[in-house]
Amino acid sequence: MKTKLYSLMLACATLPLFSQVGINTATPSATLDVNGTLKVRDTPAATSLPGYQVLAINQGSTQVYTVDPALLIAASGTNTTNTTVYSAKKSTGISLLSVGVLGDFKPVNFLASERTIGSAALFNDTTSAYTIPSDGIYAVSYSFRFGTGLQASLLSSGTGIGITRTRGAGAGVTTLIDSRLFSGVNLVVANLTISDSHINALYSFQAGDRVNFGFIDPGISLTLLSTSTTSFSIYKISN
Repeated sequence: MKTKLYSLMLACATLPLFSQVGINTATPSATLDVNGTLKVRDTPAATSLPGYQVLAINQGSTQVYTVDPALLIAASGTNTTNTTVYSAKKSTGISLLSVGVLGDFKPVNFLASERTIGSAALFNDTTSAYTIPSDGIYAVSYSFRFGTGLQASLLSSGTGIGITRTRGAGAGVTTLIDSRLFSGVNLVVANLTISDSHINALYSFQAGDRVNFGFIDPGISLTLLSTSTTSFSIYKISN
């Protein structure tokens, strides 16, 4: 009798076991099916990602999967195209919009067709404004260089470049968010004054804000703009 029992036990031991274990469930659907919370007392910290997988839960089946960290980076949009990027440059036909949107500030007549990169849908030709597509922090660069003809007297009159933000539907509320005065260099040989100014900074914007690039001066002569160049760039860097 003992021999038969030992033989039965040995036979059972050699059979593969395919049973499923359930905790707080009578109908387990995986090798280990836990219907409840899970607590892990000790979780060593990895010093680098290579060689590791991340555990993730399928929200539909609640099953746990291993995920390559590179897939998470791709899903976050880190490696995708930044659709907020926009830049434009004018070297001919520079003028100022006749309507001053804020005191002595008048926008430069940038056009969507003058963009060097970016989507034309981000720019409004009528208002010469870039429209912020989503809330966040944006890097903005704006420069203006007078080729020839600007007199030294204008350099001391508060003439400069500025960036405005218009927020709200319709006319909205316009705010001067940054400005720089011109600094001139007299070229004695040519008897000319060449002047340029630059703005490079970070700003917080809301979706729908309109950003304009222009001048701050009550009486600048438009004839001084004929030999000038100006450009700007803007793109979102953070939420």
